[in-house]
Amino acid sequence: MTEAAELKALHAISSLASGSDDPGAATREILAVAARALGADSGIVAFQNPETTKLEIEAAQGLPPEADLSFPPGQGIAGWAAWHAKPLLVPDSSADLRSRPIRRGTRCEMAAPMLLPDGQVLGVIGLDRDSAGAYGPEDLASLIRMAGAASPVLQRLWEFRHLRGKARQLEALIATGQALVGKLEQGELFDNLTRDASAMMQAKACAFFTFDSLASTLRLASYQGDKGTLDPEGDLPLASCLSASAVRTRKPVSFADIQSPEFYDLLDLPRDPALRSVIAVPMLFEGDVMGVLVIFMDRIRIFDNDERRLCSALASLGAVALENSRLYSRVFMSEESLRKNERLTMLGLLAAEIAHEIRNPLTVLKLLHGGMGLDFAEGDPRRTDVRVIGEKLDQLESIVTRVLNFAKAPTSLHSRHQVAEIVEDTLVLVRLKLAQSNIHVTFEPAGQSVVVEGHKGQLQQVLLNLIINSMQAMPEGGEIGLRLSADPREGGGFAVLDVSDTGSGIPDAISERIFDSFLSGRPDGTGLGLAIAKRVLQGHNGDIQLMSTSHAGTTLRITMPLARG
Repeated sequence: MTEAAELKALHAISSLASGSDDPGAATREILAVAARALGADSGIVAFQNPETTKLEIEAAQGLPPEADLSFPPGQGIAGWAAWHAKPLLVPDSSADLRSRPIRRGTRCEMAAPMLLPDGQVLGVIGLDRDSAGAYGPEDLASLIRMAGAASPVLQRLWEFRHLRGKARQLEALIATGQALVGKLEQGELFDNLTRDASAMMQAKACAFFTFDSLASTLRLASYQGDKGTLDPEGDLPLASCLSASAVRTRKPVSFADIQSPEFYDLLDLPRDPALRSVIAVPMLFEGDVMGVLVIFMDRIRIFDNDERRLCSALASLGAVALENSRLYSRVFMSEESLRKNERLTMLGLLAAEIAHEIRNPLTVLKLLHGGMGLDFAEGDPRRTDVRVIGEKLDQLESIVTRVLNFAKAPTSLHSRHQVAEIVEDTLVLVRLKLAQSNIHVTFEPAGQSVVVEGHKGQLQQVLLNLIINSMQAMPEGGEIGLRLSADPREGGGFAVLDVSDTGSGIPDAISERIFDSFLSGRPDGTGLGLAIAKRVLQGHNGDIQLMSTSHAGTTLRITMPLARG
């Protein structure tokens, strides 16, 4: 081989780094260039599979169709060169016990490893001829230089492919996260999770199991795979599941081959002989296991750290989406409960008002009846009538008194509370609904501790009413601002909470009567929210006022006396 021919071959190999983006095509071109330059009758480029440890032929030239494309490391001349990380020339294959020719006509062989900068073997190039002694030391030296030129080219192309693959996975992860967050129905959420995980990992099947920590059981929530291969009924004992390792360690766990006998009796594995490797990833939220995402591959595979982190990130997105779904459900249940509470509260207030109005004329009737001095003779039927009238008046007064006492807020439920904590707890309750409505909330706490005495649930109901009213005034989104301060005065002072929004404002026609019962500016409104809020605050010796309203927004102010001591 001439020096010019070798330089031409080296240039052709080096140019593949910028002229190709497919490692497989580049590998085939490297073999073609080397075989052409050195006049080979056949040749291979083989790489070691880290999962099986075998050498697998990536590119071949001149081999018979029935040739085995994988072989154990150390076998044959190419295997020896890869195992020892040294080049090898065998002038006569029949005289060397290390030789295991793939092709019958082979008589002369040589192989050179492709080495990485750290000395690790990337792969091996092997060439052979049909006549003994066809290759000499100069040919082996040329092959070594070609292998040296091929190593950085293939490494760079594989790195590019790896980065492109990671970029696609990252894009898929982001898209999956965006899709999952919007899922409020849990069944749809679980199906999306398993479908996207299967696509992202190019998996054969994927399952998601919810975890019950109290019962220590798993339950299948979604499965993407061949129907009938995984259909367990009811709750599965954790001790009988492969996913138990992920639950207990709270880390991803993987198994290279689940077709071995020790896996046959596990309840959470599909009965599918095509499935080989598996990775189980716990779905964690604030340290608690919510479920397990299990991904199945149809080939033996060792999951690297990047893949474990990717699966963990997907499971984390699923955990956030699941928690969002649960919080949305709680918010909707809370809203329904609030609506019921509003109606019950209003009924109680109406009953109290009616009882109060009845009590006044009832008192007059009792006084008049007692002052009439009606005293009929024994045996006169009217004497019995007067007695019955008196008893019924006493009975009516007793009923009115019970209604009025029942309408009073029980003082035993009142205790001291930080106003800032009440605000923060209320915002947590509605934060997801606010985000869904494209509403940004800011809370400016006071520079000091602001403590009031009252019923926490009722005060939260007041604040929820105001926030919900503000949301309904901003259907296209907007801002809600809460500002807490203390107004020191003689005798104790007041807590002051301003609630502002950027809504359309309150119509002038009703702005002075917004705290009246059954007055609403919306067709679907009950007109009870602000009326109840005012009554609750007045029951706490506080009040609520409309500070300002316009097309730029509305501000309401809540005041309550500060707790003494």
